[in-house]
Amino acid sequence: MIPLSPPVPHTLAMGIACGLTDTGTVRPSNQDNLLIDTTLGLVAVADGMGGHAGGAIASTEALLLLVQELNALHPHPADPDHTWTGAAPRSVHAAQDAVRNVNARIYQMNVAAGLGDGFGMGTTLSALWQPEPGAPAVLLHVGDSRIYRWRGGVLQQLTHDHTLYQQALERGMPEPLPPRNLLLQAIGPGPDVEPDVAALPLAPGDVFLLCSDGLYGDAKPGAIEAVLAHAATQGLESTCAALIEMAKQDGSRDNITAMLLACPA
Repeated sequence: MIPLSPPVPHTLAMGIACGLTDTGTVRPSNQDNLLIDTTLGLVAVADGMGGHAGGAIASTEALLLLVQELNALHPHPADPDHTWTGAAPRSVHAAQDAVRNVNARIYQMNVAAGLGDGFGMGTTLSALWQPEPGAPAVLLHVGDSRIYRWRGGVLQQLTHDHTLYQQALERGMPEPLPPRNLLLQAIGPGPDVEPDVAALPLAPGDVFLLCSDGLYGDAKPGAIEAVLAHAATQGLESTCAALIEMAKQDGSRDNITAMLLACPA
């Protein structure tokens, strides 16, 4: 795992962001990763899979490639002929193309290593990107990492888990349900991916939590809400640390990553 962003608050146009990642109590290495790009207006988490080296490489590469792709799509601020103002659909389509390109490039790395057809390294990818100050954020999501929004004392899950377990729940299948960690899609193992991408208006005081499944998978009901309720007084770095400690206390056996983005009130 290569730490792409140090665990200190960063200032973006859409708010203040801070993230922490932890190996956890059981696994020997950390395949999670996180990124905060203040220039691009991007916060993201990725949870790698494919063995110690493969998972760490996949999560790192996915985040770095996403930055490259969005930078290539983003118009230069000095060019008066390009603007993203009022162009949420354009931003969504651009982000969708960026995620697909990231997937294609990691898939080609797998093919080059003789590990195509679902056997290579992979990663989840969940991100918020604001193409320009004042614009809606764009939510990007593949896999089972999650993005939550804390607004007015209510926690709402904004992403949909791409897992067999979630699919079975929605279809009302009887027990026993599939294991929770069987992904329907991820970045890298296959040639194609269909990311969830949507424009997301920001409101004053919103707090967003981006996290790997190691944070929420074993959390007791109401545990995340109880920690976020004190974010305003505890500060983002302390709240991220408290979320990771919560996951450990609740029995998480996975790597744990917590990223918070607080919009100005």
